[in-house]
Amino acid sequence: MNPKKLAFKKRIYEIIEAAQGGDKVSKVYDTMIMTCVIVGMVPLVLKRVNSFTWLIDLTTLIVFMVDYILRIYTSDYKMGYFSYKAYLWNLFSPMEVIDFLSILPIVCFFVPSTSGLQLIRLFRIARIFKLARYSKTINSISNVLRRVGRPLVAVFALAFVYIIITGIIMFQLEPQNFDSFIDAFYWASISLSGVGYGDITPVTTVGKIISSISSLVGVAVIALPTGIITAAYTREISKVKGKNEL
Repeated sequence: MNPKKLAFKKRIYEIIEAAQGGDKVSKVYDTMIMTCVIVGMVPLVLKRVNSFTWLIDLTTLIVFMVDYILRIYTSDYKMGYFSYKAYLWNLFSPMEVIDFLSILPIVCFFVPSTSGLQLIRLFRIARIFKLARYSKTINSISNVLRRVGRPLVAVFALAFVYIIITGIIMFQLEPQNFDSFIDAFYWASISLSGVGYGDITPVTTVGKIISSISSLVGVAVIALPTGIITAAYTREISKVKGKNEL
C-alpha cells in the first residue's frame, strides 16, 4: 500500500477508535459519538414526532453513517492485513453489526410509515452498545462474557429444556388453565424465574407441587450463571489490576 495512504488510514483509525494518550482530535470525536448516542435516544422517549425529533434523527444518522463508512474504510489497517478478507471479517464482527443496525433506520426517511418500520426504528436502541468502545468497564464485562460463554449457554439450555418439560406436564395436567402451549410455556418461564405474576395459577394438587418444585429449581438455575459471571469478573478485575501495577 502507498505509504501516504497507509499513514492517512492509520490517522483515521486513531481518531475513530477510543482516544489513546493525549490525542485531542480523537477525544473530540469520542465525545461527539457518545453525545449523538445519548441525544439520539430522545425521539424514542417522546410519543409525538415533530421537526425537532426529525432533526435529531437526521443529524445523528448522518454522524453514524460517516462513522460506519470510516470504520469499514480502515478495516484492513485494523485487522493488520490488506486484503478484501479483512473488510469481510470486520464487516461481520459484533461491533460492526451494531454499527450497521444503528444506521438501518435510514429506510424510515424514504419508505412510508408502516408497522414494520416501527420495528426498524427500534434498531436505534442498538446505538447504546456503541458506548462499549469507550468504557473499560464494559470491555471488561465483554471479556468476561466471552470467557464464560459456553458454561452460560449450557445453563440456559438446561433451563430451557426444564421449562419445556414443565410446560408440557402442566399443559396436560391442567388443560383448562391454558388456551395453548404458549401459555404453558409462559407460565413455566415465570415460575422458574421466581417472578410469578399470578395471572395463571395451578388449581390441582399435582400442579401446585410442580409449581413449588419449579420455583425451587429456579433459585438454583438463577444462582448458577450469577456465580459463574461473578467468579469470572473477579478474575478479570484481578488481571486488569495486575497489568496496571506492572
